[in-house]
Amino acid sequence: MPETRPVQLKRAWTTSDPLVSVRELKTWFPVASGVLQRTTAHVRAVDGVDLDIKKGETLGLVGESGCGKSTLGRTIIRLLDPTAGTIKFKGEDITHQRGAALRAHRRDMAMIFQDPYASLDPRQTVGDIVGEPLDVHRLAVGPARRERVRELLDVVGLNPGFVDRYPHEFSGGQRQRIGIARALAVDPSFIVCDEPISALDVSIQAQIINLLESLQSKFDLTYLFIAHDLSVVKHISNRIAVMYLGKIMEIAPGQQLYRRPRHPYTGSLLSAIPIPDPLIERARERVLLQGDVASPVNPPSGCRFRTRCPRAKPHCAEEEPPLESFGAEHLAACFYPLD
Repeated sequence: MPETRPVQLKRAWTTSDPLVSVRELKTWFPVASGVLQRTTAHVRAVDGVDLDIKKGETLGLVGESGCGKSTLGRTIIRLLDPTAGTIKFKGEDITHQRGAALRAHRRDMAMIFQDPYASLDPRQTVGDIVGEPLDVHRLAVGPARRERVRELLDVVGLNPGFVDRYPHEFSGGQRQRIGIARALAVDPSFIVCDEPISALDVSIQAQIINLLESLQSKFDLTYLFIAHDLSVVKHISNRIAVMYLGKIMEIAPGQQLYRRPRHPYTGSLLSAIPIPDPLIERARERVLLQGDVASPVNPPSGCRFRTRCPRAKPHCAEEEPPLESFGAEHLAACFYPLD
């Protein structure tokens, strides 16, 4: 009789597993040149990222402008197609999903965009903007749709009577609340917050942060919170990932990362945060980086950060450092870490 192999059953996803799991993720953009516009190089915006996001947590993602943070967030929820690697959501591989299969997962994922002025269609009313996801996924029509929109506006702290107004009638903070209401429309479990407060006045930023925290607690949401303001990320995040030139340099629980950073790049970022006590501020040592960020079209060999790192040695140019453990949930990619 022919040999029979036991059937391998796929293990069901549980809430103890990562909600989002990314492995060796790459998102490259072609660079065309010449008369025929042939692809001659690639912008390596995301270049081999491993990341897990737990259910119910807020993972902060920080780094300099142009390091690939927004591209990573958009790729994870499949607004951009990955070049290589895998994306798993609730245990299911969504890397190459299309059509109805991807649309079904899109109900569970949403995004809050950076610019509340550019992300809202000025020709649509607030009711049309917030209700559009309901139309796309056919969740509500007629009076039920209008009631759902009014309910969402109330949840984010806006007057439900604003449904027939247009975006130009609102301030920046109010527009961002409209964007948040739109993201909540289909009851997602995972939201990518792409620098949601960077375009707002400082006085409004705290209100939006408090709103996001309140909504997370109320609806059991999971956030990927992208920002470049480390003080804000410290306030809202459970864990923080530091990104540089398409790579994750360090990832750790928030307090642990701020108390004892292990990667030189993280140390330089933290040293730039002003301290309100003038005596401590004058006494502490700043870490000033030399040079500019290398081009993502032609990144340095070995460690991406070595061209600006004060601790770099010849070995850093020969081999790329892996993410290694420096304690509970603390990983850093450095051959010569900070003490």
